[in-house]
Amino acid sequence: MSTVAKALDLLSLFTRAEPQAGLSELARRAGLNKATCHRLLTDLAAAGLVEQVGPAREYRLGPAVLRLAALRESAVPLQAAARPVLDALAEATGETAHLSVLVAGRLQALAFAYSTRHATRVMMSDADVLPFHATASGLAVLGALDPAARETVLAAPLPALTPLTVTDPAALRGLAAAVRAEGHAESIGGLELEVHSLAVPLFGADGACMGALAVAAPRARMQPATVLPALMQAAARITTHLGGQPPDDIAARWRAAA
Repeated sequence: MSTVAKALDLLSLFTRAEPQAGLSELARRAGLNKATCHRLLTDLAAAGLVEQVGPAREYRLGPAVLRLAALRESAVPLQAAARPVLDALAEATGETAHLSVLVAGRLQALAFAYSTRHATRVMMSDADVLPFHATASGLAVLGALDPAARETVLAAPLPALTPLTVTDPAALRGLAAAVRAEGHAESIGGLELEVHSLAVPLFGADGACMGALAVAAPRARMQPATVLPALMQAAARITTHLGGQPPDDIAARWRAAA
């Protein structure tokens, strides 16, 4: 891994649940020795990407991250485009709708919306990193990636997160192929035993997969016949707004659902 990649990997360790951490903790979680970790953090601090706060001099994300996020949203207003679609999708299905994007080889939750129909719902965090092999969003992206990128994902460790998590690369290749045949992915209990989720890939202007749109529900309440048409129509709206172009086979599935 390059020095730049190691530094950027440190930024991914900050989450909503753990927005601050000390040098020793960051080094441990990143798998780096403290000297290397300190050098990388010093460089990130000089660029304003992290800063130290409090008596313990813990690190947190710096103000430069806000500037970069604002520039990105100004140039490619994904959150602005997704918000009304997510809200409408959550209300149409009665379940949790969420959008994730590919960031440096990870699938990062970006935005989500809850339905007001039920008090019990699948909860999300915009700091979640979604496992490719254990979530419908991850499987949807696997099905839309080029073969080389897919094999890179499948060569990484694929831990069993529940008794129902699919960890066999051959089986995951089959699930990825089904995304192209059916236009969507499905996961039942792969990440959380009581969660059933459906997802479709999203595409950018270059036609490459950029993330996924999903609906997640308690297993006993998921209704695929109702959710899938709404999900595909919502994905088409977001992709069109961003000037994206899905592959012909997936576009045909979306048109059939309209």
